[in-house]
Amino acid sequence: MMLKEPVSDSVVRRLPRYYRYLSELERAGVERTSSQALATQLGSTASQIRQDLNCFGGFGHQGYGYHVSDLRTQLGRIIGLEQCMPAVLIGAGHLGSVIAVNIDFPAYGFYLTGIFDIVPTVCGQVLGGLTVQHMTQLSDFCGQVHPAAAVLCIPEHAAQAVADDLVHLGVHGFWNFSHCDLEVDRNTIQVENVHLGDSLMALSYRLHQDGGNEIGRASCRERV
Repeated sequence: MMLKEPVSDSVVRRLPRYYRYLSELERAGVERTSSQALATQLGSTASQIRQDLNCFGGFGHQGYGYHVSDLRTQLGRIIGLEQCMPAVLIGAGHLGSVIAVNIDFPAYGFYLTGIFDIVPTVCGQVLGGLTVQHMTQLSDFCGQVHPAAAVLCIPEHAAQAVADDLVHLGVHGFWNFSHCDLEVDRNTIQVENVHLGDSLMALSYRLHQDGGNEIGRASCRERV
């Protein structure tokens, strides 16, 4: 869905939460909801949810609220879940293997077409129904499949060079787990950096602010 006006990144990042909760409501057999009910469950405000949805047009009805199934379908269309895009995964180590096997890519708008690594003993293994190929095959593969996105599960020191190669091969989106801020043209290349430790540190902060239970606390350096 193409929009005339750009939508802020903060709104875009809230859409998956709305979609996920609406999916839960639909599975539970709930037929309609309201901005206030959504706000209560999502820790937001009714006005915020209405403003976010109004960025994409009017979905609700005065005195009725939102039809759960219709709103979920519309949000899925906006996010781009109706037409999955091809993606490749680079790095079939521990993290890459877990992602390849456990992430339901079509549910999130992509389908995994290939997995690549440089370690000979890893190449040839089957992950999620795909055989891991050697990086030397990446160029020919991209020339045939034309992946739109790449999942990077490789060491930080290798991420930039691999990303540069992938951009040259036509990839224009990265789901980046490599702890490296990629230097790409952000006007044409989309990057989602995933730092798994960030949410854990946020949890640590909130627990410390709460005071909580002192039992078991010790200097982190003492634990190492």
